[in-house]
Amino acid sequence: MGQIIDLKAADGTLIPAYVAEPSGKPRGAIVVTQEIFGVNQHIREVTDGYAAEGYLAIAPATFQRVQSGVELGYTEADMGVGSKLKQAVEALPAPGVLQDLQAAIDYAASQSGGKVGIVGYCWGGLLSWRAACTLTGLSAAVPYYGGGMTTPGEVARQPKVPVLAHFGERDHWISVESVEAFKKAHPEVEVHLYAADHGFNCDHRGSYDAAAAKLARERTLAFFAQNLA
Repeated sequence: MGQIIDLKAADGTLIPAYVAEPSGKPRGAIVVTQEIFGVNQHIREVTDGYAAEGYLAIAPATFQRVQSGVELGYTEADMGVGSKLKQAVEALPAPGVLQDLQAAIDYAASQSGGKVGIVGYCWGGLLSWRAACTLTGLSAAVPYYGGGMTTPGEVARQPKVPVLAHFGERDHWISVESVEAFKKAHPEVEVHLYAADHGFNCDHRGSYDAAAAKLARERTLAFFAQNLA
C-alpha cells in the first residue's frame, strides 16, 4: 500500500520514510514512530492500518542518522542491536532525531491538508511524548509503553497537545509505580493500564496481547477522531 519517500530535516539531512495513503481524501494525518527495530514489516503494517482508517500515515526512519536501512526482527540478538542504535541516536546533539519527526509532521500536514497526530511504540512512544511537548504542528499524541517516559526528566516535560498513553501492568521495563507517578504529575493526560506486557500491540512478538491491542487501538482511533477532526 505504501511507498518510501525522503524527508528533508531542518539541517538538510535526508530521512527515508514509509508513507501510506488512504483511498479517499485524508481525514488528517498520523506520524508513526518506530520501536527499536526500525521501520520493519510490523511498523509498515501499523502505518497501513492507519491509512485504512482514512489517514495519511507516515513512519520516518528514526535510526537514519546513525545507520541506514535498519529492519530488525524480535530475537534477543535483534534487541541488542536495536538497543545500541537507540543509544547512539539518544547521544546525538540536540535536537537530534526530533528534527526528523518535525519534518514528518510538516510533510503530513502539507500532504493531508488536515490536522496531524503522532503515535509511537516503545522507544517511539518516548519520542512521541517528546514531540507532544516540544514540536509544532501536532494536534494529538498517543505513546504506547514509552520506554523512559515515566522517568523524572521526561515527567518534567509539559505536553502542548492532548495525550493518550497506553501502558502494560506486566511491563518489566516500565513499573506500574512509575506510571502512577506519571498520572499524578499529568492529570491532563489520559492514561490506560492493560493486563499485558511490554510490546503488547505487536503481533510479531511473543508479548502480543490481542485483547489489550484491540482495546488500545479502539481508544486510539476514537482519540484521533476527536482531536484530528
